[in-house]
This record gives sequence, structure tokens and C-alpha cells, in this order.
Amino acid sequence: MNDLSFEVEEKSIISLIGPNGSGKTTVFNLINGFLRPDRGRIVFNRKEIISISPYRIARLGIGRTFQNIRLFPQISVLDNVLLGLKYIKGEKITSALFQTKRMKREERENLKKAEEIIKFISLSDKKDKPAETLSHGQRKLLELGRILALDPNLFLLDEPFAGLFPETKRTMLRLIRDLKEQGKTILFIEHDMNSVIGVAEKVIVLNYGKKIAEGTPDEVRNNEEVIKAYLGKRKV
Repeated sequence: MNDLSFEVEEKSIISLIGPNGSGKTTVFNLINGFLRPDRGRIVFNRKEIISISPYRIARLGIGRTFQNIRLFPQISVLDNVLLGLKYIKGEKITSALFQTKRMKREERENLKKAEEIIKFISLSDKKDKPAETLSHGQRKLLELGRILALDPNLFLLDEPFAGLFPETKRTMLRLIRDLKEQGKTILFIEHDMNSVIGVAEKVIVLNYGKKIAEGTPDEVRNNEEVIKAYLGKRKV
């Protein structure tokens, strides 16, 4: 990264774009603690997070999907989502040993939450199927569902539209818009400019780890430096 600085406004949808190797995934790795910067600051909800481990960053309210989908393939769609839900009462040793009424009630509540999430991501008819039987697009939706189970405030989505058929792409666009309506903040990496234009309120463009443009989709796609970075020539 080369003196990169930007702000993600609360309850906004922002896209991070740039040519391959421009540093987009590195930005995500820095935000969620997989990498640590040599200098600078990363602040989330007024809290400095560069010295915090990834699992603690997730608990602070940052959820992430990956370019290479990460699911538990041999268990069901429902169980994949359930694994993301918190079991506060059930984590206590006495609850685990004696299956207390409170723990059983929490299990019922989490099952209901998981089923609501699966309905939200349009996979209710697949909830009992192993994740490995899903199509690529359905796996993308399930990965988003697992992040929803964590109930984060900030979603980091790594190429959510990559490889999706048009119908699934429309579903993903709807989900991202719905998340914003629910008060969530979305920062996503994407190469599909039609999807970026269709949903992003602001676009940040990287090239060789440096921010070369920031603005609305229309402002960015008409920026000469952006055109040069993508096409290797100036606009004529």
C-alpha cells in the first residue's frame, strides 16, 4: 500500500475496484487482521484495530466473504449457517454438560434465526442439502448467509458477483441493497462494472496499492487515470 487513505461511511455501499494486483484483497486482509500494516491506522467504530486478532475483529462487527468460497461442504446449508451463530448460554460448561432449559431455548432461537437467514438468501428449498451440492452461485449466497449469522455492522465482500448467472446476480444485488436498508455497511471488491454501477454509492479505485480515484460510479468511469489504468491508454 502506498499512503492509502479512505473512509467507509456508515450505512453506505462502497466498491473497491482496480486491475489485478492493485491491492484490493490486501486492503481486506489489513482490515480484518490477516495482515498488519507497517505504519498508519485502521479505525472501526472509533477503535484502533491494527493490533487485534482476526477473531476479535470479527466479534467487533466486521464480517468477510472470500474470493475462494469457504464453506463446510459435507454438512447441510442449515448447519453451515448455525455454525456462525453465537451460543452465549451454551458456551458455559454447566450448560453444555447438563443441557439446561436455557441452553435448549437458545438452540431453538438460533434454529429460528438460521432459518430466517436461509429464507433471506433464497435457499430455503436447499436448507437440508449438503453445501457441496449447491451451484457456485448458491454457495456464494450461503457464504453471505454465514456472515449474516455473525450479525456484523460492516460487510467485506470479496467479488460477490464473480461467476454468477444473471438471476443469482440479481438476487445478490437485492441482498446487498436490503442489508443497507437494515442499517448495514458494505465494502465490496468487484470487477463486474455493471454490478458496481448498479449498487455502489461510492467507488474507490486502486492501482499498484495507490488510490487513483474516488467518487460516484459515473465520476470514476469517466476519470482519465482510471481509463488509463484499465485500458493502458488515455481517453480519446
